[in-house]
Amino acid sequence: MEKEKISLKILPMEKCQIDDVLKIEEEAYGDHHWSKDSFYGELSNDLAHYYSALDPDGNLIGYAGSWRILDEAHITTIAVKPNLMRKKIGEALLNQILKDCYKNEVKYLTLEVRVSNKPAISLYEKYGFKSLGTRKGYYQNNNEDALIMWTENIFWDKFKLLYQQNFEKLKEDINIQ
Repeated sequence: MEKEKISLKILPMEKCQIDDVLKIEEEAYGDHHWSKDSFYGELSNDLAHYYSALDPDGNLIGYAGSWRILDEAHITTIAVKPNLMRKKIGEALLNQILKDCYKNEVKYLTLEVRVSNKPAISLYEKYGFKSLGTRKGYYQNNNEDALIMWTENIFWDKFKLLYQQNFEKLKEDINIQ
Protein backbone atom coordinates (compact mmCIF):
# COMPACT_ATOMS: atom_id res chain seq x y z
CA MET A 1 0.00 0.00 0.00
CA GLU A 2 1.33 3.40 -1.00
CA LYS A 3 1.73 5.89 1.84
CA GLU A 4 -0.32 9.06 1.64
CA LYS A 5 1.55 12.11 0.47
CA ILE A 6 1.66 15.19 2.66
CA SER A 7 0.11 18.23 0.98
CA LEU A 8 1.17 21.76 1.76
CA LYS A 9 1.23 25.32 0.50
CA ILE A 10 4.23 27.56 0.84
CA LEU A 11 3.40 31.26 0.99
CA PRO A 12 5.19 34.41 2.13
CA MET A 13 5.06 34.61 5.92
CA GLU A 14 2.63 37.15 7.36
CA LYS A 15 2.83 38.99 10.67
CA CYS A 16 -0.45 37.38 11.80
CA GLN A 17 1.37 34.01 11.75
CA ILE A 18 4.11 34.98 14.20
CA ASP A 19 2.39 33.51 17.29
CA ASP A 20 2.18 30.15 15.49
CA VAL A 21 5.77 30.53 14.28
CA LEU A 22 6.85 31.07 17.90
CA LYS A 23 5.14 27.84 18.98
CA ILE A 24 7.19 25.87 16.46
CA GLU A 25 10.28 27.91 17.32
CA GLU A 26 9.94 27.01 21.02
CA GLU A 27 9.34 23.32 20.25
CA ALA A 28 12.27 23.19 17.85
CA TYR A 29 14.83 25.26 19.76
CA GLY A 30 13.80 25.23 23.42
CA ASP A 31 14.69 28.20 25.60
CA HIS A 32 17.17 29.64 23.11
CA HIS A 33 14.85 30.70 20.32
CA TRP A 34 14.09 33.89 18.47
CA SER A 35 11.71 36.34 20.09
CA LYS A 36 8.46 37.70 18.73
CA ASP A 37 10.22 41.04 18.17
CA SER A 38 12.94 39.27 16.16
CA PHE A 39 10.37 37.86 13.75
CA TYR A 40 8.54 41.18 13.48
CA GLY A 41 11.88 42.77 12.70
CA GLU A 42 12.65 40.17 10.06
CA LEU A 43 9.29 40.71 8.34
CA SER A 44 9.96 44.46 8.27
CA ASN A 45 13.46 44.01 6.80
CA ASP A 46 13.66 44.54 3.03
CA LEU A 47 16.55 42.05 2.79
CA ALA A 48 14.62 39.27 4.57
CA HIS A 49 12.35 36.80 2.81
CA TYR A 50 10.33 34.41 4.98
CA TYR A 51 7.96 31.62 4.03
CA SER A 52 5.29 29.65 5.85
CA ALA A 53 4.42 26.04 5.10
CA LEU A 54 0.71 25.45 5.63
CA ASP A 55 -1.22 22.17 5.72
CA PRO A 56 -4.46 21.85 3.68
CA ASP A 57 -6.44 23.31 6.61
CA GLY A 58 -4.24 26.42 6.69
CA ASN A 59 -2.32 25.45 9.85
CA LEU A 60 1.31 26.49 10.06
CA ILE A 61 3.57 23.41 9.99
CA GLY A 62 6.94 24.98 9.19
CA TYR A 63 8.74 28.12 8.14
CA ALA A 64 11.99 29.29 6.64
CA GLY A 65 13.76 32.52 5.98
CA SER A 66 16.73 34.01 4.24
CA TRP A 67 18.41 37.32 3.64
CA ARG A 68 19.24 38.31 0.08
CA ILE A 69 22.20 40.64 -0.26
CA LEU A 70 23.29 41.35 -3.84
CA ASP A 71 24.05 37.94 -5.39
CA GLU A 72 24.13 35.98 -2.11
CA ALA A 73 21.47 34.59 0.19
CA HIS A 74 21.98 33.60 3.79
CA ILE A 75 19.47 31.06 5.10
CA THR A 76 18.61 32.26 8.59
CA THR A 77 16.22 29.52 9.69
CA ILE A 78 14.26 26.46 8.66
CA ALA A 79 12.00 24.82 11.21
CA VAL A 80 9.21 22.25 11.09
CA LYS A 81 6.76 21.09 13.75
CA PRO A 82 8.63 18.29 15.54
CA ASN A 83 5.86 15.72 14.95
CA LEU A 84 6.14 16.37 11.18
CA MET A 85 9.93 16.28 10.86
CA ARG A 86 11.49 13.93 8.29
CA LYS A 87 8.43 14.26 6.03
CA LYS A 88 10.11 16.52 3.42
CA ILE A 89 8.54 19.77 4.68
CA GLY A 90 11.94 21.27 5.48
CA GLU A 91 13.13 20.20 2.04
CA ALA A 92 10.12 21.88 0.43
CA LEU A 93 10.96 25.10 2.31
CA LEU A 94 14.62 24.89 1.23
CA ASN A 95 13.40 24.32 -2.31
CA GLN A 96 11.25 27.48 -2.08
CA ILE A 97 14.30 29.52 -1.03
CA LEU A 98 16.28 28.12 -3.97
CA LYS A 99 13.40 28.87 -6.36
CA ASP A 100 13.32 32.43 -5.01
CA CYS A 101 17.09 32.72 -5.54
CA TYR A 102 16.81 31.59 -9.15
CA LYS A 103 14.01 34.09 -9.76
CA ASN A 104 16.05 36.94 -8.26
CA GLU A 105 19.40 35.97 -9.79
CA VAL A 106 21.02 35.14 -6.46
CA LYS A 107 24.08 33.01 -7.23
CA TYR A 108 25.28 31.69 -3.87
CA LEU A 109 23.64 30.48 -0.66
CA THR A 110 25.15 30.09 2.77
CA LEU A 111 23.99 28.98 6.21
CA GLU A 112 25.14 27.79 9.61
CA VAL A 113 23.95 24.51 11.09
CA ARG A 114 24.73 22.73 14.35
CA VAL A 115 27.52 20.20 13.82
CA SER A 116 25.30 17.65 15.61
CA ASN A 117 22.32 18.18 13.27
CA LYS A 118 23.13 15.32 10.90
CA PRO A 119 19.69 15.19 9.19
CA ALA A 120 19.90 18.90 8.27
CA ILE A 121 23.51 18.57 7.11
CA SER A 122 22.51 15.64 4.89
CA LEU A 123 19.67 17.66 3.38
CA TYR A 124 21.96 20.60 2.62
CA GLU A 125 24.61 18.31 1.11
CA LYS A 126 21.89 16.70 -1.03
CA TYR A 127 21.27 20.18 -2.48
CA GLY A 128 24.94 20.87 -3.16
CA PHE A 129 25.98 22.75 -0.01
CA LYS A 130 29.55 22.11 1.09
CA SER A 131 31.16 22.68 4.48
CA LEU A 132 33.73 25.48 4.44
CA GLY A 133 34.61 25.57 8.13
CA THR A 134 33.11 26.02 11.56
CA ARG A 135 32.15 28.83 13.88
CA LYS A 136 33.41 27.78 17.30
CA GLY A 137 30.87 28.04 20.15
CA TYR A 138 28.29 29.62 17.83
CA TYR A 139 25.20 28.32 19.66
CA GLN A 140 24.68 30.09 22.98
CA ASN A 141 22.65 27.42 24.76
CA ASN A 142 25.41 24.79 24.76
CA ASN A 143 28.41 26.44 23.05
CA GLU A 144 28.08 24.00 20.15
CA ASP A 145 29.99 24.73 16.97
CA ALA A 146 28.22 25.65 13.74
CA LEU A 147 29.17 24.21 10.39
CA ILE A 148 29.40 26.95 7.75
CA MET A 149 27.99 25.69 4.46
CA TRP A 150 27.97 27.28 0.99
CA THR A 151 26.77 26.41 -2.47
CA GLU A 152 28.69 26.85 -5.67
CA ASN A 153 27.10 29.17 -8.22
CA ILE A 154 23.54 27.82 -8.48
CA PHE A 155 23.41 28.87 -12.14
CA TRP A 156 26.17 26.43 -13.09
CA ASP A 157 24.80 23.53 -15.10
CA LYS A 158 25.95 20.93 -12.54
CA PHE A 159 24.07 22.66 -9.72
CA LYS A 160 20.94 23.32 -11.80
CA LEU A 161 20.79 19.63 -12.76
CA LEU A 162 21.12 18.58 -9.11
CA TYR A 163 18.40 21.04 -8.10
CA GLN A 164 16.04 19.85 -10.87
CA GLN A 165 16.59 16.18 -9.99
CA ASN A 166 15.92 16.85 -6.29
CA PHE A 167 12.83 18.92 -7.09
CA GLU A 168 11.38 16.19 -9.33
CA LYS A 169 11.95 13.59 -6.60
CA LEU A 170 10.42 15.93 -3.99
CA LYS A 171 7.28 16.30 -6.13
CA GLU A 172 6.94 12.48 -6.13
CA ASP A 173 7.00 12.47 -2.30
CA ILE A 174 4.96 15.55 -1.38
CA ASN A 175 2.16 17.65 -2.89
CA ILE A 176 3.16 21.30 -3.02
CA GLN A 177 0.27 23.51 -4.07
